[in-house]
Amino acid sequence: MEENHDVFAEYNSNSTSTNNDHGWQKVTYQKRQRKNKAVESVNNHNRLVPGAVISGGDNVFRGVEKEAEERGRRRQEAQKAAAAANAGAIGVVPVRSKHRSDDEYGDDSDDEAAPQDAKAEEEKKSKPKKPKKPKVTVAEAAAKIDVNGLSAWLIELPNFEEDIQVMKFADFFVTAFKTVSSAQFPWIKMFKESTLAKIADIPISHISEDVYKTSIDWISQRSVRSLSTFVLTSVDSILADLASQRVGGKGAKKGVQQASSKSQSQVAVFTVVAMILRRKPDVLINILPTLRETSKYQGQDNLPVIVWMIVQASQGDLVVGLHAWARNVLPLVCGKSSNPQSRDLVLQLIERILSMPKARTILVNGAVRKGERLVPPSALEILMGVTFPAPSARVKSTERFEAVYPTLKDVALAGSQGSKAMKQVSLQILSFAVKAAGEASTPELSNEAAGIFIWCLTQSAECFRQWDKVYEGNLRASVAVLKKLSDQWKEYAAKISPLDPMRETLKSFRHKNEKALEGEAESPEQERLVKDADKYCKTLLGKLSRGSGCKKSVAFIILALAVGAAAVVSPNMESLDWNKLTVFFSSENPFL
Repeated sequence: MEENHDVFAEYNSNSTSTNNDHGWQKVTYQKRQRKNKAVESVNNHNRLVPGAVISGGDNVFRGVEKEAEERGRRRQEAQKAAAAANAGAIGVVPVRSKHRSDDEYGDDSDDEAAPQDAKAEEEKKSKPKKPKKPKVTVAEAAAKIDVNGLSAWLIELPNFEEDIQVMKFADFFVTAFKTVSSAQFPWIKMFKESTLAKIADIPISHISEDVYKTSIDWISQRSVRSLSTFVLTSVDSILADLASQRVGGKGAKKGVQQASSKSQSQVAVFTVVAMILRRKPDVLINILPTLRETSKYQGQDNLPVIVWMIVQASQGDLVVGLHAWARNVLPLVCGKSSNPQSRDLVLQLIERILSMPKARTILVNGAVRKGERLVPPSALEILMGVTFPAPSARVKSTERFEAVYPTLKDVALAGSQGSKAMKQVSLQILSFAVKAAGEASTPELSNEAAGIFIWCLTQSAECFRQWDKVYEGNLRASVAVLKKLSDQWKEYAAKISPLDPMRETLKSFRHKNEKALEGEAESPEQERLVKDADKYCKTLLGKLSRGSGCKKSVAFIILALAVGAAAVVSPNMESLDWNKLTVFFSSENPFL
């Protein structure tokens, strides 16, 4: 019994010693418990052996706790003092850290951080929002432009060089449109998605009549050189903005124009460029070679800007518009970059030009501008190709080209028959017409080219000699031309004058045909073409002979009547020189 009592007493003693905290329990975080255990594993001499009974064990750990707390307190005070010193040096009030030392056993850090977070949220909410800038449209900004203010601005410009004057003139409109954001003038989106008719008057349509008239009156007094320099610089700015939008908008939402630092100035740039080109279209003529030959102005993306510029110049002069279209825009329909979008834009432009009042009359009368043809031979060749393609190559735009082709052809062939300029043009056209006339796969093109070839023959006798040179190498084309001449001789007979060059050319063809038929033909097709050509040559020579005989008969009758009348008036018939009459009638074409 004594042993059992001693064991029980020992148990009670241990129980009492382990519960001397008077009912208080210390709550700690699991992380800190794990850290404390890690420290205890290092300090093995403080580690308790499970099941061992140590008298005064609580006092041992309490001493360790106090020492740790003291160290943590000293460390915290040192950190606060250092933070206060640093804050005093830079004038910043220190902010208490949410994080406490691992040796500090206090657990009130989260409780202190929560009010601070709530306070920060309240401060954010309580901050007043910046007032949004009012949205100003292009129309609203344009309506505020004061014509008197513009006039006063222009009075000061003569103090500067002309190039600077033009730039300062543009600066006036930059200031006027400075409140217009890119969202109110999304020109890239408009140019890409809108028809030409919708963008043609943007943004010039918003300018009042008084401001517009004052502006163009001032522009009219500036030189083409200074205005050309400004327009080229402006185009560079526009295309640079377009390029930056393409690069910066790759990850952007489709159809949304990115904000641009130049959005305000671009409204002014478009406005001033439009007024310059409308008032002085020659500026466009002056920069066309640069636009055509410099790579940075080329490409599908830049085409809408170039087309917009031509539209502005066309408003002032249709002749300039067609001149620019034929040289800088039309060639794009047959280039490597040709696609339905570019063809549509090219057609929209020419359809707009030809739809203007009295467009055909104006363009035909102005077919030659300062020694240059509005539609040069190279443009006519392109037009023939896109208007008369092979049946399998027809596209939606073919019908639209067919609609504008007759007028453009008339402009291309307009001029004084027999003039030196037309002789040169006819030789240039004949060189590609003879090739097109020999296209067996495209009968429509062959027929059209044969008709243009005959037109060349009516302009210069030199074209007959040129035909004689290329005859054997272009038998198929020659047959097409000879057949058309034979079938429609009544139409062409009056246009070909004199007839002697044609007669000599046909005789030369017959001689070449006889030589070809005497030898061995290259192929049955070649032999057939030679025979057809010879047949039409005989027919045409016969018509030439009959035509000459009829003309002589008519001439003889007229002369006989004249002689009879003279005999009645004057019986002295011996004065007539019959030898001269004999020579007159022996000529092939006495009245030609």
